[in-house]
Amino acid sequence: MNRFPGQQRNAKVRRTRDVTALSRLALLLFCGVLLAGGFLFAAKQHFAAVQLGYKSESLRTERKRLTEENQRLALEKEKISAPAKLDPAARKLGLQPATAGQIAIPESSQQKQEVAEVENKTTEQKATR
Repeated sequence: MNRFPGQQRNAKVRRTRDVTALSRLALLLFCGVLLAGGFLFAAKQHFAAVQLGYKSESLRTERKRLTEENQRLALEKEKISAPAKLDPAARKLGLQPATAGQIAIPESSQQKQEVAEVENKTTEQKATR
């Protein structure tokens, strides 16, 4: 008993492709990929913002700590360089207060030229006499 005939009449019949269904499927796939890409981009931006928030907070606390340390060191510097503490330390090293003859007032270059001109004039006057 042969259920199927040996030769079928519709063997050469080909189904036509449904171009509209294929284009709808491609459009749906493109939209799905675009939507998934948007979600991934938004997630990446969110995690980057959270990470920057944590980094900003840690930098803020470090800045506060460094500011406090700077204030502490400035206060310590002021305590150490107080005249009441410097005088005994200088005397231990053998230093003495400066006398009036040891203090020289720095002159500007213009003042030095004027002094030199006056000295030249006085020496010329003495030489001519």
